Amino acid sequence: MLATHSLNRLPATERGVTIGDFLVPIRIGERMGARLRHMALIVIGAGFIALTANVTVWLPNNPVPITGQTLSVLLVGGALGLKRGFLSVLMYLALGFWLPVYAGHGHGVETIVGIGGGGLVMGALGGYLVGFLLAAAAVGWLAELGWDRHVPGAVGAMLIGEVVIYTIGVPWLAIAAHFSPQVAIDKGMLAFVLGDAVKIAIAAGLFPFAWWLVGRRADDR
Repeated sequence: MLATHSLNRLPATERGVTIGDFLVPIRIGERMGARLRHMALIVIGAGFIALTANVTVWLPNNPVPITGQTLSVLLVGGALGLKRGFLSVLMYLALGFWLPVYAGHGHGVETIVGIGGGGLVMGALGGYLVGFLLAAAAVGWLAELGWDRHVPGAVGAMLIGEVVIYTIGVPWLAIAAHFSPQVAIDKGMLAFVLGDAVKIAIAAGLFPFAWWLVGRRADDR
């Protein structure tokens, strides 16, 4: 409780509200009902991640590509909050078991982990996919506490999301690809630092701007 209180940036009446709650027009949202509106946002989030996943650039001699997934996961988590963000990424991962919506048009549960050679075989990208789940939840939780409403807090939330992804993705890559820890760090994290800085800047700029627009819309009424 003390930790949550120290992280909170909002009055009690606004806590738990994210920018996603303003994406559906009020009149349409009232007709849909809360549950259907939440489901629609989760589906839209999963579809958005799927669309950006195949914006892919493969680096030489690297099993991990540059993709739009990381940015979309951070955006979806921050926009939808902890539960909806988590469920949206979970839906995306489930879709990938059958549809080519992972990076590089990949699909199948074996992208994450499969069975072969008498044991479990970990996919090189599996740790990043699992990391997306927890990153969306972490960023979503911080957004519910108001971190995304100002640039410094938004930067902090997005940076924490990135750290969560790499904390799971890099060790998983080392095991799956039989890399040494240093090689896994080089190929699985350091190769993407510049691109991730750009993604964080984009996400951290979009959220405060979106809240500014919401505030203007309220003032106009």
